[in-house]
Amino acid sequence: MTTNQVYGIQGPIVTVNGETDLSMQEMVYVGQEHLIGEVIRIDDKKTTIQVYEETAGLKPGEIIQATGMPMKVELGPGLLNNIFDGIERPLKEIEKQSGYVISRGVNVHSLDREKKWTVTPLVKVGDQVRGGQILAEIPETSAVSHKVLLPVQITGEVVEVVASGDYTIEDTLVKVEDFQGQIHEVKAYQEWPIRTPRPVDRRHESTQPLLTGQRIIDTAFPIAKGGTAAIPGGFGTGKTTMQHQIAKYADADIIVYIGCGERGNEMTEVLEDFSKLVDPRTGAPLMERTVLIANTSNMPVAAREASIYTGLTIAEYYRDMGYDVAIMADSTSRWAEALRELSGRLEEMPAEEGFPAYLASRIATFYERAGYMQTLSQNDGSVSIIGAVSPQGGDFSEPVTQNTKRFVRCFWGLDADLARQRHYPAVSWTNSYSQYVGDLSSWYRANVSDNFVNDRAEIMRLLHEEENLLEIVKLIGSDVLPDSQKLILQIARVIRLGFLQQASFHEIDCAVPIKKQAKMMAVILYLYERCKSLIQWGMPMSYLNQSSIFATVINIKYDVANDQLDQLDKYFDEIDQFYDRAIAENG
Repeated sequence: MTTNQVYGIQGPIVTVNGETDLSMQEMVYVGQEHLIGEVIRIDDKKTTIQVYEETAGLKPGEIIQATGMPMKVELGPGLLNNIFDGIERPLKEIEKQSGYVISRGVNVHSLDREKKWTVTPLVKVGDQVRGGQILAEIPETSAVSHKVLLPVQITGEVVEVVASGDYTIEDTLVKVEDFQGQIHEVKAYQEWPIRTPRPVDRRHESTQPLLTGQRIIDTAFPIAKGGTAAIPGGFGTGKTTMQHQIAKYADADIIVYIGCGERGNEMTEVLEDFSKLVDPRTGAPLMERTVLIANTSNMPVAAREASIYTGLTIAEYYRDMGYDVAIMADSTSRWAEALRELSGRLEEMPAEEGFPAYLASRIATFYERAGYMQTLSQNDGSVSIIGAVSPQGGDFSEPVTQNTKRFVRCFWGLDADLARQRHYPAVSWTNSYSQYVGDLSSWYRANVSDNFVNDRAEIMRLLHEEENLLEIVKLIGSDVLPDSQKLILQIARVIRLGFLQQASFHEIDCAVPIKKQAKMMAVILYLYERCKSLIQWGMPMSYLNQSSIFATVINIKYDVANDQLDQLDKYFDEIDQFYDRAIAENG
């Protein structure tokens, strides 16, 4: 038997000289403290391992223990309302063992082996079952019912089922005999390699929006369930806050928040906020449908690279139960920087700005695991991925942002000038786009209003027209513009302040239902049409500006409660009264 020994150590990279019995992507334990590692390169002269823990103090000659298994995670009840590090070690349990500092080589199970769960079997003896089928239900939290899935590699007949009752995840719940006569014991949890996508029956087209309550997203640049989006922006433009808002208010069943290389105080803020938030759908704490993956900037860089795949695998597991899952990855730039550091230590040929040549393919592999799927259990589920990008100096031409744009269909570019003006969300309506608008148009017509798509197009047209007019104003001033163009500037201001700008901490404005968004658009465009008629009648824009009607429409977002949409009808009457008064006074 080959003895695998440490030969060289370079940061998180460990090498073994000569032939070994290790295989590619195999998980190993390195040294006396059993540091967790993964084989990433093998040739006839040496084997290279990336270690997911701090390697300080590791010495040549220490033994490397093979496991015969790939890097994997445990999937089962107990994932929700929990926080893990990048390789799915529960931080609450680690704290009990090693205090506030994570000790090297700490060995804890990802899921609690002692806790008992209430299990209700959904199959009986004699049933024919196939991989991915739901065998039992467990109330994991008050908000989410956990579905026990048959491992995908097993197909056969149920030969034994436990009675309804309380069991640990180590207890056998169902026994299945496959076609070769082998008996498989199915427990409440299973294991899955993090770099292998979980299989599905087929992929659906994305025809339903992932509603977030944020007008700039739901109306202007929507994302579909199972879709992909990027939030690029420089420091202080609001990437993290925007992801927090989406995580709080999106109509996803499960939230997987991956803090990838972010500052520890930001993850602390997430923990504190989420523990206090009440889920508007269930009335339970929001954490009851949330999984947090925390790999902060002071944690080992190799685990940062793995954290993305850990979160993805957990998301796919809940998707396979038939849930809609939203992943918040903050930030993929820190993940790419981890790839760059590891690539440099491996002495690989660098590409643009020192990133590895395979950066684009890694980014593609990440986003391609999103989708709206028919699962093996014949349910529909989705994984939507929203990744923050942190380009240095806010430069969107850098490699991570440019390669991300190739693989996402929704791009919410944050603008530093808007952020400085305290306009939040600071999403630029000129640099952002969504390719889902056409896919979602039928849903909007059926579930919101017949005019929604056309109204959105008109709103965007006015904003782009304002952008062109402002270039003229910068050169020669606004006085030379005809009143019709001055009106466009005023209405665009109403759109920016009254519709696109949104207060994260306002009781009413923090999250707005899509039907209210549609009516707000209709009111703004009705004001535009009536004012345009007055301009055509010869009314000067200076007279219109004296009215309070524009400020009244801007304040709709604060003055009308989200559950009292009928109050929006009075604004059409107010606009008509303003129109009639203007005609009477200037007739």
